[in-house]
Amino acid sequence: MNHEARHRLEQLLGREITAAQSLAQILAAERAALTGDSPGLVKEMAAEKIALFNSIEEMEGERRSLWGASGADGAAFGHIVMERWRALMALMAGCRKANDVNGHIIRIRQNQIRQLFDIVRGGVPTTYGPQGKTLTSTLRALARA
Repeated sequence: MNHEARHRLEQLLGREITAAQSLAQILAAERAALTGDSPGLVKEMAAEKIALFNSIEEMEGERRSLWGASGADGAAFGHIVMERWRALMALMAGCRKANDVNGHIIRIRQNQIRQLFDIVRGGVPTTYGPQGKTLTSTLRALARA
């Protein structure tokens, strides 16, 4: 691999690392918004997250193209490239975990809202008895149209 191609790859990986760091910050802010009571902030964080995902995807395509055009194997890229690659992979693994946690929080919130709607509509709520078994009982609707 020639020096210029390696330098371009180093710069690109640096930009990807910066984007991944920003993504980690947005995911942390999204988690705080999801556990708080700011639906507007959740929407804002989701929009920023999607924009960053698109940017990262674009850079990934550029990196793959650069890697493929070089015709070199991994050993030819040099120490700096390999360090940045490892750092990027570690950051992205952390982002994946944070995104999974946020998705779990969203699913829990959706379930809570579904249960509240069932109670308001007079559906059969699920409760738990002393032995931990589920019990269902019919309740009157809190509101009728």
